[in-house]
Amino acid sequence: MSAEQMSRLDRVDRSILRLLQQDGRASIRSVAERVHVSRANAYARISRMVEDGVIRGFTARVDHERAGQGATAYITLKIVQNSWRAVREQLLQLPGVAHIALVGGDFDVLLLVHTADNRSLRELVLSRIQAIPQVLSTQTMLVFEETDQVPPDL
Repeated sequence: MSAEQMSRLDRVDRSILRLLQQDGRASIRSVAERVHVSRANAYARISRMVEDGVIRGFTARVDHERAGQGATAYITLKIVQNSWRAVREQLLQLPGVAHIALVGGDFDVLLLVHTADNRSLRELVLSRIQAIPQVLSTQTMLVFEETDQVPPDL
């Protein structure tokens, strides 16, 4: 979100965003009551934020372990310079990839993956990711536990 978009969001908009992050299935009526505006006002604000790209969509938060994906890991990659687009396209084709980010620092790419178990994770890293020609090295960090948090300052 750009600084300009952030400045256009008022206290009510931010409250609506927090509520929708906690429960994307909340009804317009419920949102309106909780932020103390009319249903029409809440509907208009949500529609505007969707049109402006502030709200990019509505999704379900999945308990990956209960969904049969018991292993979660962050994988860092060092890649050949100027190969980001090609690497990204190949990573998008892999099973279990939840998030891909081009980052600055000691590595180039941060990847979040969910797999059935550690054997599947091992196969993904050693046979699929490390087989991408532009990937120079990887480091895998297992996730033991995770907690989602809605930013309080939104």
